[in-house]
Amino acid sequence: MRFLGFAVVAGAVLMGACGGGEKAATDSAAAPAAEAAAAPAAAPAAGAMAPITGTTHEVKMIGDGAGYRFEPAELTIKAGDGVKFTLVSGGPHNVAFDGATLSPEAKTQLMANMPEQAGELSGKMMLNADENYTISFAGVAAGEYNYFCTPHLAMNMKGKITVQ
Repeated sequence: MRFLGFAVVAGAVLMGACGGGEKAATDSAAAPAAEAAAAPAAAPAAGAMAPITGTTHEVKMIGDGAGYRFEPAELTIKAGDGVKFTLVSGGPHNVAFDGATLSPEAKTQLMANMPEQAGELSGKMMLNADENYTISFAGVAAGEYNYFCTPHLAMNMKGKITVQ
């Protein structure tokens, strides 16, 4: 009985959230205006993804008896290069950047160049050996980009990419 009561309440909540038919008809005329107003605000929040135009460098993500680390921990690349992070052992791993340390322009472009984000400036979580995650540094301003593995930050799993 409890399940049936729960199902009825859940169904009522879902139907109420969907709204009525008449209201949808009146809102549809305002929808194009609302979309047009929202589009300019959304465009500056994230730039367009810039494809890799140079070399793709590999950084290995390792967790073993020697600790948790990126190899190499420091990497110097050219604008337009890409970095492929590959889980070798000790997962889960990801790569994340601290937005507070980046200029607004660098943050916007880096976010646009990071597919499958788990959060702001945070790449997807990788669980299995040989999984990888590639970030384009095309269109990203020259400078230093400090990054870390979210699950292993307390174990000092950090790195730095210098873009020339």
